[in-house]
Amino acid sequence: MAHAYTPGLKVLEFTTLEKLRRLPLPGEILVKKDVKVNAEQVVARTSLPGNVQTVNVHGLLAINADEVEEAMIKKVGDDVKREEIIAESKGFFGLFKSHVKSPITGKVESISNITGQVILREPPIPVEVIAYIDGEVSNIMQNEGVSIKAKGSFIQGIFGIGGETIGTLALAVDKPSTVLTEKEIDKSFKDKIIIGGSMITYEGLAQARNMEVKGVIVGGIEDQDLKKFMGYDIGVAITGSEKVGLTLIVTEGFGRLNMADRTFGLLKSLCGKKSSINGATQIRAGVMRPEVIVPMDELPQSKRISHISMGTGLELGMAVRIIREPYFGIIGKVVGLPVPLAKIETEANVRILEVELPDSRTVTLPRANVEIIEE
Repeated sequence: MAHAYTPGLKVLEFTTLEKLRRLPLPGEILVKKDVKVNAEQVVARTSLPGNVQTVNVHGLLAINADEVEEAMIKKVGDDVKREEIIAESKGFFGLFKSHVKSPITGKVESISNITGQVILREPPIPVEVIAYIDGEVSNIMQNEGVSIKAKGSFIQGIFGIGGETIGTLALAVDKPSTVLTEKEIDKSFKDKIIIGGSMITYEGLAQARNMEVKGVIVGGIEDQDLKKFMGYDIGVAITGSEKVGLTLIVTEGFGRLNMADRTFGLLKSLCGKKSSINGATQIRAGVMRPEVIVPMDELPQSKRISHISMGTGLELGMAVRIIREPYFGIIGKVVGLPVPLAKIETEANVRILEVELPDSRTVTLPRANVEIIEE
């Protein structure tokens, strides 16, 4: 029997997870399998080729292209410094010589007697990949990267900006309904990842950046405040590469939305612990969610471990978040999964489900209007 795919939003108190740490180009692996690593530890490194710059030597010296190689003081493979002379003309009886200086520090990569141009390349750009989470090296891909395995808490958000960062979780408000403003953020939150409530204001974001906060986790944010903070409209592309001074993770959506009690309660219980977060979000093909990871060396034996799954579809009793109006942001429980298709307001025939809301009402919705909250 066919069924509609329903995306899942994971809020897991205890789970086992694995993160792939891959180099952009083949390089050197610095750790061995089964070795414990900390989040800040460099596990692999490589170098990206430096930028190239073309110098039109034959035009600058007013000589023929086939005379460029003879005019070059520096040869292919030679190091050059910025403003260093790399070529000169013969001049008139050895006088009145013209010179060409290097615009960069780097190496001479090629000299063309056909175009009369010289290509200079800047020094390689070092790239280091850190473990990102405290854990154990579970797999090594020769010259490519490693996998880090860890146990702990795992929480996904709806939307985020900013890349990977590591810091200690700290509580900035006492209730999931409280708006996080600049008044609650002071110097004590420097280098911390702070937990807010229903929303953070623009002034709060600016204050967090000024106080050198590493990350902020809140229920919602107003679109205009985010645009003002970033200086531009983010659009719908993949996020995570923004250079805005901190990483922001939104757990519920846009607007003032109370953080889910379960999410807030879990984050509150984790205060004081080291956390790794990433705001990278992609909502199209290859869905990517912002994440909060809190590794733990040992899990209490009384607690069960949830295993991260790829999503097996809806089941009775599952917790779901409604992602369309008029119930947007509300978390309910699946109480019915009718098999026949049903006609909705748009006249389309779709698969539906019945959801019990926190006030005990039961509503019927298209299955595409909810997402699973795995716990």
